[in-house]
Amino acid sequence: MIHARVLHAPWDAVPVALSGVLGAALLAWPSAPLVALSVWWGSNTIGHLFIHRPFFAAPWANRLFSAWLSVVVGMPQTLWRERHLSHHAGARWTPRLSAPLLLETALVLGLWAALPPAFLVGVWLPGWLGGLALCWLQGHFEHHRGTVSHYGGLYNLLFFNDGYHVEHHAFPGLHWRALPGRRARGARASRWPAVLRWLDLLTLESLERRAARSGRLRRFLVRSHERAFRALLARLGAPPRRVAIVGGGLFPRTALVLRRLLPGARLTVIDRSAAHLEEARPWLDGAVEWVHGAFDPERHAGFDLVVVPLAYRGDREALYRRPPAPALIVHDWLWRRRGAGAVVSGLLLKRLNLVAA
Repeated sequence: MIHARVLHAPWDAVPVALSGVLGAALLAWPSAPLVALSVWWGSNTIGHLFIHRPFFAAPWANRLFSAWLSVVVGMPQTLWRERHLSHHAGARWTPRLSAPLLLETALVLGLWAALPPAFLVGVWLPGWLGGLALCWLQGHFEHHRGTVSHYGGLYNLLFFNDGYHVEHHAFPGLHWRALPGRRARGARASRWPAVLRWLDLLTLESLERRAARSGRLRRFLVRSHERAFRALLARLGAPPRRVAIVGGGLFPRTALVLRRLLPGARLTVIDRSAAHLEEARPWLDGAVEWVHGAFDPERHAGFDLVVVPLAYRGDREALYRRPPAPALIVHDWLWRRRGAGAVVSGLLLKRLNLVAA
């Protein structure tokens, strides 16, 4: 164990020791995935911590560790440090030559030159480029549309509280163990770590927006939903007169379909997002009633039919058990059959379930 007096903070022994573990793993089990992990994880944990708070009390020890880490992650740490600090300063980064940079670059290139050519081209370089791609992905989504935090416990354990990114930008010199105590109120947060945050772009809402911008997709969605609704409405006997469409804003395909299938019905769209309602109005302005708010079965009563979306925020099973109207139609996944069902599309993995009260 590294003596605490050598270090600025006793806990800094952990990333220092892990840099040794990472180097030993690369020697013992060299592979492209491990090289990629070394570049990505090593840069965004050990390297990132070292940039903001050099671990050692002695300057020579920090220079030595910077050279060692440059070899382990395949990136001169002086270059990494200057680029990252420019990011924090909001300034344009311009590379500049220095003795530490030249030494670290020579060490990295010297290691590469010592590797067998087939291993360098077939294993090391693909892994190194993959690691840089992960670094870019992480850096991009940490600041996509503004700085974003992630408060997941496992990620912050493995990445030394790197998920507290809004807090880190507010206090860049704060030790990593102190960041959870500075959690910012109202900070933008994502349920995904930065490297997986592109999954936010695949939410039902984002897919809905893309569909609304494509005439071909709109026609496909309306046509497939109309076919399924027609099959289920035929089971009701008398057509419903009052219909509540929950979450029907943004691209209101359900309202478009039901306006055609139930020309005499009064349609009410209930959506908790005022912005979504505003986006939906041009499609149906004057043809439906718009209600801004979350659906409440007790407050929003008196309907003959309630239609619930796939993205419903609430207890879907409770609606199935106690339908809020004489007839309930739920957009659900293809494999979740309840009551009478009609498949919307196998491609969409979606069905409509009809349940009578």
